[in-house]
Amino acid sequence: MEIFGIPSALLGSQLLIGLINGSFYAILSLGLAIIFGLLNIINFAHGAQYMMGAFIAWLALTKFGINYWVALIATPIIVGAFGVFLERTMLRKLYKLDHLYGLLLTFGIALIIEGIFRDQFGISGQSYDVPELLAGGVSLGFMFLPIYRGWIIVAALTVCFGTWFMIEKTKLGAYLRAGTENPQMVQALGINVPLLITFTYGYGVALAAFAGVLAAPVFQVNPLMGSHLIIVVFAVVVIGGMGSIMGSIVTGLGLGLIEGLTKVFYPEASSVIVFVIMVIVLLVRPAGLFGRT
Repeated sequence: MEIFGIPSALLGSQLLIGLINGSFYAILSLGLAIIFGLLNIINFAHGAQYMMGAFIAWLALTKFGINYWVALIATPIIVGAFGVFLERTMLRKLYKLDHLYGLLLTFGIALIIEGIFRDQFGISGQSYDVPELLAGGVSLGFMFLPIYRGWIIVAALTVCFGTWFMIEKTKLGAYLRAGTENPQMVQALGINVPLLITFTYGYGVALAAFAGVLAAPVFQVNPLMGSHLIIVVFAVVVIGGMGSIMGSIVTGLGLGLIEGLTKVFYPEASSVIVFVIMVIVLLVRPAGLFGRT
């Protein structure tokens, strides 16, 4: 069976790959959007924190025998705690300064983290086995779907939309938004605004680590995996609108699918299509598709 002259199996597999990539784009850009939208910090260390999540999960399995499911819960907490440390000791001093200072600081932190892991583990990739419960696949008739790939999509969408609901529809989210827009008023109501800000950064970092654990069985775990991905993720954030929660989710998934389709119809452009779209969006709507004008 063919669709537009393309075998359905090929088209379906590329759309699946695009949706998986889009799931990673969505969850990583969501973490960036939360940190920028609520803290006004451009977190260039996000890719390194994603890589840390993958490496901690790999080390937990190979050195301590800690399985995937425990790592999926514990790793975001560990890396999120590291994010809390960064916020309390370094980033807190930059909130009243220009965005450039936060970008430069987090870029330096990213280089330090990446350098430490490169020194310890080199740049060759480390394999991480798919958990037994999610091994194998199912036939959809027109294509074969690996169960773990399906799990990535479900887990990423659940976390993304759960985060959107928490920020947009709950009292905690209202406190977070109010605390960044008018901290004096919220502080007067007896709410610890600095603690809320620390929690926000830690949660954004934890999202990156969660994505890293999801990625470990799919991609080779290596110190460069974050730096290879973070540029595309920043493009996703710009296209969706800096600080837009829903924009990051929808744009990440959409661009993943567009990237997958491009590999089918015009493979040569698949590596640059996201940046072409970014340029067009910046020219037409500088605030992004979902950003406030």
